[in-house]
Amino acid sequence: MTFFSHLRKAAIATAFVLGATAVHAEEQYFPLQSYRVGPYAAGGTGFFGGFIDYLNLINIRDGGVNGAKLAWSEGETQYEVEKGVEVYERLKSNPGIAAWNPLSVGIAYAMIDRITDDKVPLITINHGRTDTTDGRVFPYVFPLLLNPYSETSGIVNYIASKEGGLDKLKGKNIVVLYHGSPYGKETIPIYELLSQKYGFELSQIEVPHPGNEQQAQWLTIRREHPDYVVLRGWGVMNPVALKTAQKTGFPADHIIGNVWSNSEEDVIPAGDAAKGYTAITTQASGERYPVVQEIVKTVYGDGKGNLEDKSRIGSVYHNLGIVNGILNVEAVRIAQAKFGNRTLTGDEVRWGFEHLKLDPARVEALGAKDLFHSINVSWDNHEGDGYVTFQQWDGKKWNVVSDWIAPDWKLLRPIIEKSSEAYAKEKGIKIRTAEDADAVVSN
Repeated sequence: MTFFSHLRKAAIATAFVLGATAVHAEEQYFPLQSYRVGPYAAGGTGFFGGFIDYLNLINIRDGGVNGAKLAWSEGETQYEVEKGVEVYERLKSNPGIAAWNPLSVGIAYAMIDRITDDKVPLITINHGRTDTTDGRVFPYVFPLLLNPYSETSGIVNYIASKEGGLDKLKGKNIVVLYHGSPYGKETIPIYELLSQKYGFELSQIEVPHPGNEQQAQWLTIRREHPDYVVLRGWGVMNPVALKTAQKTGFPADHIIGNVWSNSEEDVIPAGDAAKGYTAITTQASGERYPVVQEIVKTVYGDGKGNLEDKSRIGSVYHNLGIVNGILNVEAVRIAQAKFGNRTLTGDEVRWGFEHLKLDPARVEALGAKDLFHSINVSWDNHEGDGYVTFQQWDGKKWNVVSDWIAPDWKLLRPIIEKSSEAYAKEKGIKIRTAEDADAVVSN
């Protein structure tokens, strides 16, 4: 055999080994239905930027999750349902999918049947269909941290704390200004229920998408003279609401923003009109948290940061993306502890999410103390604890102005179960048991 024959044989053998390594390398994949253009680009770039920054941190610092590298790719949706579904169909054939994270109520609604058939988790952090909290009926959907009903309960509880107690809500006048979308309309019935329970007067006013014209709505608000306005907005609707409120003489410190009306991008464009404005949040803003500082040092220091504008590091959306990354990665880690340190199936990751328990001590160990409170997911409760806090804009930054507040689960859980059970009956879905939840499809 000639030297060149030996060389050719060695090259073929090397190529085979490298090919086998590539095929069998452990890799957990996150398909991202992101939106970086359009009227909601600020939310998309911040959130997906933070999510990717955290995945990069785990890869650079730890080499992945117990040897399984984290991979992802993006498909632009512009926050449109049709494009979100197209991205889903295009990316779902990739191997090793851990979970979907569309950050869109409309896209999430369109995916519920699809991900249930495919047995892959759908994460709708801080949003989504409220009754998907009931894991007995929705095994693959996880509205982590906060669902629309627990958010509503938290906001009403906060207003009550400002007035001196829930009994002081009687006779108060509250207006809910909501985005004209499935997301915006999700809380209409729960505000009506709480109005009846606590005796406050309620008006709910729709703002058509995308929300850049609100003069008529605020003139109506001025005529009603409410005690509080709850801003259930999104994207460009929020700064327009604050500026229009100022023009009509409504005080910013009596406007309470919901969880998608709580970012720097919502207040900075409004200028002085936003000063004193308060909003609910599940995670704090700022760079002082160890995990954010480590991302700056390790990820941005390595030239792999995802935000083009580094001044947005530690912003509300960016930090929410980081928290979302923590929750996804920890669910994978928890599932690996049961199924092995390898690429997991979607159903195995579902099991991981259903055992996602991060108490304050574990949150601190992850470098996120005070960034978020905790989470305690179970097979039948896919949200967690529902703790929220409130922050107020001083013209330059957000300041936390409340303790962590829990929702009224005794009130909410029966409503959620009634809705989910009706859905199960309509769709012919068998209500799961704990034993069903523990059974896992491993391939």
